[in-house]
Formats: sequence, C-alpha cells, structure tokens
Amino acid sequence: MLTIAYVGNGKSTNRYHLPFSTKLKDKINIKTIYSPSGKQEWEVLEGVQYTVDINDIYNDPEIQLVVLSTPGKTHFNLAKEALEHGKNVLVEKPFTETSEEARTLFALAKEKGLVVQCYQNRRYDSDFLTTQKVIESGVLGDLLEVEMHYDYYRPEVPENVNFSKERSYLYGHGCHTLDQVISYFGEPDNVHYDVRQLLGEGRMNDYFDLDLYYGKLKVSVKSSYFRLKERPSFVVYGKKGVFVKHTKDRQEEHLKVFYMPDHEDFGIDLPEHYGVLTYMDDKGQYHEEKVISEVGDYSQVYEDIYEVIVNGKEKVIKDSETILQIEMLETGVQNLK
Repeated sequence: MLTIAYVGNGKSTNRYHLPFSTKLKDKINIKTIYSPSGKQEWEVLEGVQYTVDINDIYNDPEIQLVVLSTPGKTHFNLAKEALEHGKNVLVEKPFTETSEEARTLFALAKEKGLVVQCYQNRRYDSDFLTTQKVIESGVLGDLLEVEMHYDYYRPEVPENVNFSKERSYLYGHGCHTLDQVISYFGEPDNVHYDVRQLLGEGRMNDYFDLDLYYGKLKVSVKSSYFRLKERPSFVVYGKKGVFVKHTKDRQEEHLKVFYMPDHEDFGIDLPEHYGVLTYMDDKGQYHEEKVISEVGDYSQVYEDIYEVIVNGKEKVIKDSETILQIEMLETGVQNLK
C-alpha cells in the first residue's frame, strides 16, 4: 500500500483527487488531510485524520506521499518543505510559477532519492485519448494541423480579477492543454505566442493562442473566457481527412454534480458526444463515421505514481516535460502588465 496525505481540503482535493485516489483501495491508503483553517465543507472520509497541524504529516513515518492541492503560488515552498521532510510529493497544476523553481524541486528530489511530480490528469481525458487513437489509425494520412480549444463564457471571471502570473488564464488552463501537446508530440521546433488581456492592461490574462511547430505540423492551443459558443475540443487535419471532437471529457462534468467514479457510466461519452471522422481511403472513396470515445480515467495518475514509488518504475510524466511546460508559461506572460 502507498500511504498518502493531502495538503489542502478544498474543491481541488475533494473533487479532482479523492474520487480517484479512493478508487484504488487495494493500492492507496489515505491517512491524513491537512487544512490550516480546519473548516470541513466536504464529506468527511471515514478513517482519515483531519488536522490543522502540518507536522502531523511531516512527522508521520508511515506517510510516503504528500499531495499538494493548494494555490499555485504556494506549490514551490510546500513541495520543498515536504521533500526536506523525506516525503515524495505530487503537485497540482501549474507545478510551479517558474522553471527555476521546477528545476530546484527536481534536483532536491533526486538528491534525496525521492519523487516529485505534477498532477497532469488531463493526459487521461477521453477526448485526448480518442484523438490519439484516430491519429494512430493512420486514416488521416500525414498530419498537417491540430487545433485544441478550451473555451468558456465566463466574463465575470476576468471582469473581477486584476493581473497576476498565478491567476492568468495561460497558467490556469494552458497547463492542461500544453501538457497534452508536449506529452504526445514532444518539444516543438518553435512556438508563436499570442497571449492577451482583452479587458486592457492591468487586467487578467483572459485569452491565449499558442502555435507549436513540429516540422510542417502546426499544433494550436487556444482558449478564451469570452466564447459564448465553444469551439471544438479537438480538430485534426491530415492530407486524407479530418477528425472533429466537439465535446470535452465528461469526468469534470460529472464531478460537478457529485456523480462519482463508483458509477459504471461515470465520464462515459454518449453517442451524441462522439467525434466525427471524415476521410478519403486509398481507393478514393469518401467516408464519414462517428468514433466511439475512449474512456478517460484520472485515477491513472495515481496508478502511475504508485508504480514509480512502490515498484520503482519510470515516471510517465517526465521532469523535462514539466520544465518545458513551465518555460512556455513563463514566456507567454512575460510581456503582460
């Protein structure tokens, strides 16, 4: 068993972590949850110690992994502190505010023989996994362009937030989609950044459009808070066809209404959510068909880190990938004021 503790007891811990770590009952034991306020607004887990003293985690030799589910600006100091107390650490997104901080944490973990890793659960989104399946089928031919969109219509968010790096849209949501691109396509040859403050200088970054180039292939990562009608989650163009996946992974949709992973149909796409694949085959015949979605599962991140810590396997989420992503986030917001 891997014995873990959480630092933070808010929405992130209770909505995006506990439903997936508790799913792995044969591998993971949740022992302690720390929150400085001691407020309990979520369901109490039976058998778990809730504490307002973080030393209850640091001084417990049974706890092997500390999961940080706290605001981004706290990640570096808390992760460093946990590592210095001999704990492995899993850190929510974005991993750190700077690439220098990321390198420092990875170096410290290596020095102490520990593991520190980012919680990149979006690698296990249904729409992303389905898009990979289509690409790897080969029916699209040589890839020409990939568009990835993560849109909202939430004008009240940027209208009520002034600029800061940790509250920028690029840091808050680019950390999802950029990791997907890096994990699948690797390091790009070059990147074009279009990161804006649509409400003006001094206001929250509320729009970004990054183009990552891989030879002739362009992968675009685009997001906006002002899209009344969302753009498709994925559009993939090849020389022989196109795949369009309009809807996002449904795990978050279900979690928001407290429909949890213990339901067999949790996060599962219905036929109306399936993407559409259109292509010309080798005989010049036209095809248009729905593609049954792959099943997303955020608990896979916990499966992965269990294998790393308990069985010594290599990390799925590589240090170099996390550093590259933070470098891109830094670059994207460097000229904003």
